[in-house]
Amino acid sequence: MANDDQRRQAAREVLFCEAVLRKTGDTVLLDVLRGAADMTVWQHYPPGDVFDPESGAQWYYHAHPEPGMAGEHGHFHCFIRPDGREGPVHHLIAVGVDAHGRLLRLFTVNQWVVGDTWLSAEETIELLPRFDVQLGRPSYLANRWLTGVLRLYEPEIAELIRERDRRIVTWHGDVPADAVRQERALEVTSELAVDLGKTTRSLQIG
Repeated sequence: MANDDQRRQAAREVLFCEAVLRKTGDTVLLDVLRGAADMTVWQHYPPGDVFDPESGAQWYYHAHPEPGMAGEHGHFHCFIRPDGREGPVHHLIAVGVDAHGRLLRLFTVNQWVVGDTWLSAEETIELLPRFDVQLGRPSYLANRWLTGVLRLYEPEIAELIRERDRRIVTWHGDVPADAVRQERALEVTSELAVDLGKTTRSLQIG
């Protein structure tokens, strides 16, 4: 689990990426969607997703017809493929942002939403440090920003993943967990609104 020094370093990287993008009037979201004439809901951006073969980290951005929370434009789905591109994929967390690419919330989803290979909470949490995207495309800054967000909020994400499992176990009492994981009435299994400014100030980052 990331300690305070590692979280401070991650916060500095997130802020640095945002500051560099601001110089040219860009945002993380604009960088990710660059070249897309018209954004289509449900479609993955960039096409084919982003996958780092060294770490096994994978992500894509998309939007729903109805936002998950007020002001949300869409969200990044973040995964790990521990055994490479052809191996099983495990969903870690979704990162919601507004139309200006500002961080809004973190949330977990039920298995049916992304169709991943399910792992228990603790097995999933063990994979969090592996999410590290070091690629030039579609945007080096977006890749580093997203990596930084997951490292910065690693303790909160771990608790959201544990809450995910608790929610599934208690969803309908005697309904088996594997059946609940395919229950369309349960989509978001845990979520947390986040404020990057408050977080960085709590870590004493100027």
